[in-house]
Amino acid sequence: MALSISSLAREHEIFIKEQVEQIERALHPSVTEDEELVRRALFAVRNKSVVIGRYIPSNGILYTQVQDVRPTEVILHLHSQIIVCNCPHDGWCRHKVSVILSLYQYLDSVQDWAAKWRAKKGVNLHLLAAERTPENWLAMVDEVMSHLLPTGRQIEHYLISTIYENAYTKLRKHQPFEREWQPIYHLFMEIAIISKLWKHIFQTNVGMKQEYFEYFIDRRFEGIQIYVNELAGKSRLFATDVFFDALQVMVRELLVERNTYFSRRFNIYLLFWDSIFTERRRAEEERDVLANLQEVSEDVPLSDILNIFHILLKNYEELKRNLEEIQPEHLDVYFGLAKFSISKRDDVASEYILKSILPLLSDYINHYLMPSKRQLSVKRIHSLYDNINLTEQEEILLYSAFGVHGVQPYSSFLLKKQRYEEWVALHLLYPSSISYLETCGLKEILEHEPAVTLPLYHYYALEEVNQKSRMNYKQAVRIWKMMKSAAKKSGKVNYWTDYIQTVREQFKRLRALQEELEKGNLLA
Repeated sequence: MALSISSLAREHEIFIKEQVEQIERALHPSVTEDEELVRRALFAVRNKSVVIGRYIPSNGILYTQVQDVRPTEVILHLHSQIIVCNCPHDGWCRHKVSVILSLYQYLDSVQDWAAKWRAKKGVNLHLLAAERTPENWLAMVDEVMSHLLPTGRQIEHYLISTIYENAYTKLRKHQPFEREWQPIYHLFMEIAIISKLWKHIFQTNVGMKQEYFEYFIDRRFEGIQIYVNELAGKSRLFATDVFFDALQVMVRELLVERNTYFSRRFNIYLLFWDSIFTERRRAEEERDVLANLQEVSEDVPLSDILNIFHILLKNYEELKRNLEEIQPEHLDVYFGLAKFSISKRDDVASEYILKSILPLLSDYINHYLMPSKRQLSVKRIHSLYDNINLTEQEEILLYSAFGVHGVQPYSSFLLKKQRYEEWVALHLLYPSSISYLETCGLKEILEHEPAVTLPLYHYYALEEVNQKSRMNYKQAVRIWKMMKSAAKKSGKVNYWTDYIQTVREQFKRLRALQEELEKGNLLA
């Protein structure tokens, strides 16, 4: 039996060693619960409490049992590399660990592995958490992350969320008992973990897949927002002041010392200065620190960031001077600043910013935005401009910058100004569909000046005819019925009669179309 287990272990050596590595990453010797879990798993191995049962080679399933307080079954699906335990614990439980170590002992020394694992223990997290200081909280993060992120090791993109969850789960076990302390603890840990992970990834992972990291950061931003909202506007304990001071330094370091995805780092920074850091003293201090920084990451436009504090401190002259030097590639920063000033209900700053970037919008949209992101970005930009008053010339400049991506807001503007012919010209310039025209205000045009819609109906009906299928002919007839109604409403009955007769004559060779025209009764 021992020989067959030994053969089985050697046959699946790669899988077993990979599982041992996962155990090392998932379980931290500084965490009391993890240390106890490994201790009990080792006890089970030493006392031969792991019983290797049946093995089915055809599907690679190995049945094992651990003689614990009650017998527990662990099933290894060796082909699909899945381990299932019937105990109620998620992730690595002592039963799974004991089974893997029982197999590992046929490949290497379990005692040596345990000694190396325990040697990684730096400090006891429980002792650090007992004395509540920012330094101890950072030391807790360092201890956990040093175990999960060994120096120089590249991280697979799909493991980013797993590493974060692993670290956060271990640190959450040491959260303060007092309810008023918990939001700042969670927020502190969020920022500290993200900063460590960010630094490690972009020092070691040259080929990190963009979409994975963006998705991860966007999800974490949502979590940060929740904790920020819990803290915003609430009275604070005097003892928490030093933790807010530490957070101020941490979010600054995340902004100016990390690299890549600057807009996401900037959004986190803005979130804190919008909701958490509200004291004038703190704003003045941060402005002075940023102004005197000597080294920052290459993607950090420091002079643009200083505008945050010109807004907070109402220093409009400095803000106006900085706005004279805006570059199109930095407009993401200025949209953030505009949103920030609107959130602060600073109408002066928001108007200065949005009007200053107006001449650069077209260049930004067409040359600095990916085509797939233009539609959504234009929608967001337009929502910002809704907060300020623009002259008619400025509005025309705004909508011309939007181009095809701003047809709907420009339509609303033309309707508001009762410029119905220009509305029709816009939709002939950027053709879409009848249903889209209705979302842009076609019914309002029909109510006030139906005659101007006739060229539109003509264009869309002929587009359907040119598709040359009976289904399209049916749709063309539906459009002509709308055109007929508009012509009658505008008193152009004779025009309509001449028009539809000309159409019938022009397409007399299209028998299917002629049949649909007869069915539509368009001459009646």
